[in-house]
Amino acid sequence: MKVSAGKGSGLKAVSNERGVIAALAMDQRNSLKKALGENTTREQLEEFKTAVVELLTPHASAVLLDPEFGLNASRHRAAGAGLLLAYEKSGYDPARPGRIPELLPRWSAARLQAAGADCCKVLLYYSPSESSEINDEKYAFIERIGNECRGADIPFFLELVTYDPRGAEAGGPEYAKQKPEMVRRTIAEFTQDRYAIDVLKVEIPVNLRYVEGARSFTGPNVYSRKEALDHIHRAAAAATRPFIYLSGGVVVSEFVEGLKLAAEAQAGFSGVLCGRAIWGPAMAVYRSGGRQALQSWLRTEGVKNISSVNECLKPAHPWFEGHHLTAA
Repeated sequence: MKVSAGKGSGLKAVSNERGVIAALAMDQRNSLKKALGENTTREQLEEFKTAVVELLTPHASAVLLDPEFGLNASRHRAAGAGLLLAYEKSGYDPARPGRIPELLPRWSAARLQAAGADCCKVLLYYSPSESSEINDEKYAFIERIGNECRGADIPFFLELVTYDPRGAEAGGPEYAKQKPEMVRRTIAEFTQDRYAIDVLKVEIPVNLRYVEGARSFTGPNVYSRKEALDHIHRAAAAATRPFIYLSGGVVVSEFVEGLKLAAEAQAGFSGVLCGRAIWGPAMAVYRSGGRQALQSWLRTEGVKNISSVNECLKPAHPWFEGHHLTAA
């Protein structure tokens, strides 16, 4: 499978000099507003995003933003930092079964590209054990976007977040038992050519809080260290195209430990697209201290956090190496 000129150019734009994706995620909308306070204004959302982009993208290969509140921030990114733009609406309708995604109605892949995007990102909540009716709708949804991105010749990043349709808590031990196979089957599905996805953004398939002997361990014991390594390796082996890890909102020390475990498992990942693990504590700082306090925190703790994640990317594989992909 060869990468077209446009897609190759877009992937290079969001990668570092080694071809590894060391990207910062800042496309949160509803969750960000909720964390900052329901009375948060549009101007405050834009101010927060702009500060994060301006002060952290000198340490990133790219930044993921949303076209609703992030376009002004995109103009403040560091020279050489690429831009991914989110195409989906924030969140999902909880009254409708299946966490069905929706696209931003006034945007298209071509419009995102015209707004400066090097790549297009879509988030999909997915469970292999959902009803076939719901999953068929999701398959068709992703197929349409894949073909749209192919027509616009822009890389398509698909972010995949698994869940239990029966309602097991995402961070709880019961779901932790299901998660490795959920993630593996999810990767196996969307790595297929018919979806025309260029990069998969996936979860680390184990919860570090339940890995025996892990620094992040809180208990109960769900996996031994060897079992965790095996789960990570098996999920990675299902991929036939580049994949990167999302942080899933865990604290930075837990995400770093997960990346080190993935390297030990020889997962062959091509980088990260990491958000709240890096800048999450800044929300409380901004809420209590405003812009100046936010900037001070980002220059110190924020830079320290992103640097610790970048250190874990030394074993990462270039997006164009392996997984049946070659640069055009």
